[in-house]
Amino acid sequence: MTEEPDAQDAEGRSGFSRRILRGGTEPDPRFTLANERTFLAWIRTSLAMLAGGVAVEAFMSDLFGPELRKTISVLLLVLALVIGGGSFFRWLNVERAMRRKTPLPLPLIAPILAAGGALVAAILVVVVVVRPA
Repeated sequence: MTEEPDAQDAEGRSGFSRRILRGGTEPDPRFTLANERTFLAWIRTSLAMLAGGVAVEAFMSDLFGPELRKTISVLLLVLALVIGGGSFFRWLNVERAMRRKTPLPLPLIAPILAAGGALVAAILVVVVVVRPA
């Protein structure tokens, strides 16, 4: 007997949800909602990096040369891509850990964000220091 894609189990979960979450028990809704808010915060951060990358490319031609402008813009856009994509996997891994009552995983996108932000800031510091007054 095959199960329909939209069929729900006793907990009201669809087949897709069961495949993604892979078992465990339903956690307290407050924890699930907190996990979702954290996911949305990562998405907002990703969108801010995306906007920053577009802004640098569009509006900084007077301040930076084309190579530097493109470098900073691409760094911010790649950072936005990694954070945006990584935030889903972070949400999923935390949700699975809560369902299995195992320790929460370390946030691997946090050091990526910190390193990427530090790299962009370091480039900008060098530009400001080297640029004539």
